[in-house]
Amino acid sequence: MSLNRNEKAAVVTEVAAQAAAAQTLALAEYRGLTVAHMDALRKQAREQGVYLHVLKNTLARRAVAGTPFEVVSEAMVGPLIYGFSEDAVAAAKVIADFAKTNDKLVVKAGAYAGKALDVEGVKALASIPSREVLIAQVAGLLKSPIQRMAGVLAAVAEQRGGGEAPAEAPAAA
Repeated sequence: MSLNRNEKAAVVTEVAAQAAAAQTLALAEYRGLTVAHMDALRKQAREQGVYLHVLKNTLARRAVAGTPFEVVSEAMVGPLIYGFSEDAVAAAKVIADFAKTNDKLVVKAGAYAGKALDVEGVKALASIPSREVLIAQVAGLLKSPIQRMAGVLAAVAEQRGGGEAPAEAPAAA
């Protein structure tokens, strides 16, 4: 079903708003995917906060004109699904992970920070851990020295008094 001029303008406005708020764009060819697979992909995208949409390429080019995603306008050829995300890795991760389990979805290109990404670039971006995982890793690194110090102090206390904590802790330098 074709869109009239006003509907096309509304689509371009909506996609341009998504592009303005997004950090990452990932493109994939969806030729041969069943409706059930597309529904599963869209569900995963919604859960990750990714705006995933099938668009006419001409409308997508108009929507990204003047944005950092304009660098991939030449790759906008064929039946593509567009994934925009505010999280730097979410769109790439959703599309690349789904493509691993379904060979009909083919990663084509992407854009991040005004730079065009090829297939390998999108997959590399998808392999970066999420923000929550990175925060947990930093917290673990900060917690590790404290745990080691507590273990050393407990061992010293055990040697001195048979398991009792020392009465007075040495002053820190």
